[in-house]
Amino acid sequence: MARDRVILAYSGGLDTSVMVPWIGEKYNLDVVTFTCDLGQGEDIEKIKQKALKTGAVDAVALDARNLFVDLFVWPALMAGALYEGKYPLATALGRPLIAKLMVDVAREKGAKAVAHGCTGKGNDQVRFDCTFQTLAPDLQIIAPVREWKWTRDEEIKYAAKNNIQVEAKAESPYSVDQNIFGRSVEAGLLEDPWDEPPEEAYQWTNAAAKCPNDPEYIEIEFEHGRPIGLNGTKMDAVPLLEKLNQIGGKHGVGRIDHVENRLVGIKSREVYEAPAAVILHEAHRELESLCLSRQAMRFKTLVSQEYADLIYNGLWFSAFHQDLFQFVLSNQRFVKGIARVKLLKGRAAVVGRKSEYSLYSKKLATYETGDMFDHDAAKGFIRLHGLSQQTQAQRQLLKDGRGFDLPGLLSSDDKK
Repeated sequence: MARDRVILAYSGGLDTSVMVPWIGEKYNLDVVTFTCDLGQGEDIEKIKQKALKTGAVDAVALDARNLFVDLFVWPALMAGALYEGKYPLATALGRPLIAKLMVDVAREKGAKAVAHGCTGKGNDQVRFDCTFQTLAPDLQIIAPVREWKWTRDEEIKYAAKNNIQVEAKAESPYSVDQNIFGRSVEAGLLEDPWDEPPEEAYQWTNAAAKCPNDPEYIEIEFEHGRPIGLNGTKMDAVPLLEKLNQIGGKHGVGRIDHVENRLVGIKSREVYEAPAAVILHEAHRELESLCLSRQAMRFKTLVSQEYADLIYNGLWFSAFHQDLFQFVLSNQRFVKGIARVKLLKGRAAVVGRKSEYSLYSKKLATYETGDMFDHDAAKGFIRLHGLSQQTQAQRQLLKDGRGFDLPGLLSSDDKK
């Protein structure tokens, strides 16, 4: 009699490899593995073959890099989404896409369940489970790592018992996840926020001492808030990110050391490497300074925070996200132009920006010949601008001969 099927998010590592027979034994389900290429630099066809050798009845491997960048990374960049002002959300952006594609495979294969390898204290379990619950509430969710209490040695023994090949290499002291938009590193020596991250934790970026001594200048072209070219050449999204990661990493750009607040209620020290993300966010923000009005920029900061929070908290497939993105689309329609970025010793600094939609007028801003600003209008403007403050001071703050107390300082009466 044929068994029901489960779709397992499969990386080919120790955890997900032992899950294949374990799920079959405990849940009496046939396992179909799903491996997704988001630019993590792994051979997904090789991983697919390993899954079949491990006991999966079927294996699916999908190149989703373009989907990931076009439909997840670029919207987050357009929104200026940085979690707690620092984390570009690379891993957080990948999870809802993987989960959505797993649901598609589950429908195609007639599966009754989905499974992932997330722990019980991380954020990824929330991102997977919330997406599954939203898009396919009928599917059972299985999370083996939340259930079992195995040590690494116990996993290795189980793998040997089930003839699962485990690579004979020393265990990394870190937990690492990466895709084309960034690399996240946690655990090991990084768990003490006082300790400086060791160089071995970094793989994509040079230490400052190994960076070139001379700066490199690059020009990034944007249209509707999306990057479309580099150094005068139009480029597709994936190769553009790959090139920026390579150039930025050479100059040590993109290292982020962050003590962040996890959704599950704990603080976690994370180290990120995201050369392309750091460069693009900096360039995009500076181009916005030319193209957005003051009111639009100020309101955008609120939207950016909300956008980052909903991504981090696993709520990508929400109506609220749809609402926010409609604002972002409208907000970005005139964000078109070029940002010139200087890369040197770990820093990406925008040193030039231009746009055909620029709201900056040299004729209004200059103090030199050609100044078109109406200086005579300033006196009346200032008079009206300060009128409410002047009125309040006369009627309240300075009434009856009182002096003006600076905020935060004790008044003369309080000191007695």
